[in-house]
Amino acid sequence: MEKILNELNPSQREAAEHIDGAMLILAGAGSGKTKTLTTRLAYLIGEIGIDPINTLTLTFTNKAASEMRERALKLVKNKASYPPLLCTFHKFGLLFLKFHIEKLGRSNTFVIIDSDDKKRLLRSIAKELKIDLNLSFVASEISKYKNSLLSAQIVKEKAELPDYKKVAAVYERYQANIEENNLVDFDDLLMLTYKILDENEDLRKETSLRYRYIMVDEYQDTNELQFRLLEHLVSEHGNLCVVGDDDQSIYGWRGANIRNILDFSNHFKNTKTVKLETNYRSTEPILKAANALIEHNSTRLGKKLFSQRGEGPEVKLLHSLDEAHEAKAIAQEIHALLDKGVNPEEIAVLYRINALSRSLEEGFSKEGLGFKLIGGMRFYERAEIKDIISYFRVLANPHDDFSLLRIINKPKRGLGKASIEKLQKAAHEEKLSLYAFIQKNLKTELPAIMSKKVAHTLHMLMEDIHILQEEINAALGNFITLFEERIRLKDHYAGMSDGFDRILNMDEFYGYFRDCVIKNPDLTLDEFLNDITLQSDQDQVEENTITIMSIHAAKGLEFEHLFVIGLEEEFFPLLGEGCNMEEERRLGYVAITRAKSNLTLCYVDSRFYKGRRKMINKSRFLGEAGLIQDASLKITKASAFKKGDLVKHKIFGIGRVQAANKSGKEYKLLINFGGNKKEILSSFVQTI
Repeated sequence: MEKILNELNPSQREAAEHIDGAMLILAGAGSGKTKTLTTRLAYLIGEIGIDPINTLTLTFTNKAASEMRERALKLVKNKASYPPLLCTFHKFGLLFLKFHIEKLGRSNTFVIIDSDDKKRLLRSIAKELKIDLNLSFVASEISKYKNSLLSAQIVKEKAELPDYKKVAAVYERYQANIEENNLVDFDDLLMLTYKILDENEDLRKETSLRYRYIMVDEYQDTNELQFRLLEHLVSEHGNLCVVGDDDQSIYGWRGANIRNILDFSNHFKNTKTVKLETNYRSTEPILKAANALIEHNSTRLGKKLFSQRGEGPEVKLLHSLDEAHEAKAIAQEIHALLDKGVNPEEIAVLYRINALSRSLEEGFSKEGLGFKLIGGMRFYERAEIKDIISYFRVLANPHDDFSLLRIINKPKRGLGKASIEKLQKAAHEEKLSLYAFIQKNLKTELPAIMSKKVAHTLHMLMEDIHILQEEINAALGNFITLFEERIRLKDHYAGMSDGFDRILNMDEFYGYFRDCVIKNPDLTLDEFLNDITLQSDQDQVEENTITIMSIHAAKGLEFEHLFVIGLEEEFFPLLGEGCNMEEERRLGYVAITRAKSNLTLCYVDSRFYKGRRKMINKSRFLGEAGLIQDASLKITKASAFKKGDLVKHKIFGIGRVQAANKSGKEYKLLINFGGNKKEILSSFVQTI
């Protein structure tokens, strides 16, 4: 064991040899946190003699749990008779409920429903209650409530706005339904586990005494419920070791609460803090930029990364005219790297928002450069883009039944599966295309197949198609504006949890279409669609492929040669309502620290934005990282709170932020506590 400990640096060894009490391992990017965590577990079991059954290590992915288990057991060798429990939070909840759910009066034969099952049930309830809300929005809100330990009754009492009252009604019926049918959704795995421990003191003590040494990986990604659950699990001994990096907390949008790691030493007595600041991944110039950027955040514990690798190439800036020139320039640089024998797996291009992948995919294809898109679909394969293309295909050829069936109820027109099948059958019997049948029988046959209301909406669809076809023939350049006015496809996606990204993708596509028309005034819709088809159906080249991915998807990965595109205001950082500048900056920090030796940050003079080409300013992050000296670049510090956040006050309870305004060194928040609106300084509340 001594040999293994000697392989650690002083800070890592200090953390690995700590035994009792609370400990925060503040682990910077590339600082060997997994090695430290697994060595500590092996030290407890193989050196101190802690029974593996008394340890519990919690992670966020099965892959991480599996890797850590394998590494820890390899270090322990034959000293453990059976493996320690390393699993995700939700796997732990499942195991716990199998033994103890009867304490809630339920059977352990419960069935876990997945997200599709959940939406199907919500759809049925919404229909029964005659509530018209986007199901993704409803599902997301219910998930937030459960992870904030808000019962349906509390939500119902606190709901003020009409939409939230509707969500509360659906939530109440949904929860009653799954309990009656002994179902458990993903969020229940933790919520019910917490509830059982909270209501049964003897069991809480017994469980805490069983798991005497608890470790948590990626602690900065925990939410309110996970924090409360950990409080119960360590209540009898306080032996909680967490590993995380507040500077890499990038999942606030899905419920992660950065305050958990920032306030760890306040929550748990006599906390020992160990900082892992030696970076084994990146060269000094890369870390210099990362350190400079993240120092502009005010809500952080503070640490500075030092490179074990030493000096390397300076961070490069790539300035292009527009996204097409950007993609071409990057492709050419990658070609040069491949010609030198660089492994394509060591090359990646990252972006902040999915819409930016379109220009990369297209540019790389034109340059004959193979690539793979990770963490998302190719641009033309996304549902919202397929919908637009299907509309375009119907306009070019109304008798394309395949495309018409895709969009006939998008946006929703009250057409159910049964009604569509009746239409198809009737059209087939008359040997007509679906479009031809509808056109022929609008005033006669359709009312016999479906309600007059639905027949009327189909009539309106036919009218929209006719008007848009006339516009195509008259002026293709003005077509998009009329298309969105008539079809209102954006409204269909706006209420979804990822609606913002989807609309950006649609605007990117609209802008690309306009650009094609400007460059080729004689372009026909058929020609445009043929070009799109060739691009979207192009076979992926297996060899010599580089990686294109979002920054969120890249967390935890590393690449020898890295390009980050879109370093412009409004793209990276994102601006506007709901955007958190400190989290944007943390995303920048994560992006930069993915690079090992060569980092290129890219920005352009103009880019498509909301469907139109726009001159755009380079990102403030370039100045904050010390890469550009430019007086026009903004250097900002922002509130960690944004409109819509659920927060908790020790006296007023739970409320929703309605506004955040600078007030001295912190922010003044306007918070709605169930109808009681208060202005509270941000340091007196916590996000949940």
